[in-house]
Amino acid sequence: MASAATDTVRVWLVERTYSDDEQNLIILTYATTDGERYFRKERALTSFTDVRDTTAGVDVESDNLGAVDDPELREQYAAEARRMAEVHDPDDVI
Repeated sequence: MASAATDTVRVWLVERTYSDDEQNLIILTYATTDGERYFRKERALTSFTDVRDTTAGVDVESDNLGAVDDPELREQYAAEARRMAEVHDPDDVI
C-alpha cells in the first residue's frame, strides 16, 4: 500500500534473526506483500528494561526500501507478508 502524499509504503514483518557478527543485535526484515521490496531494521538489545515493541507492519519511505532480487526469497517474503497482513493489524505487537 503506497501513499502518494507521503510516498510511504506499508511493509510487514517477514523475518527476525539474531546477528552472528555482533552480540545483542536483532535484525528485523519487513517486506511488501508482493515480496519485491524489503526494509531492514537493526535493533540493539541494550537491556531487558529497554522496551521497544516490534509491530507486524510499519510504514516506511519508499527510498528506504531495497529490491529483493532472489526469486525464491521474493516468494518467501511475499507469502509471509501476505499472511501477516491477513492476520494482524499493522500496530499489533509481535
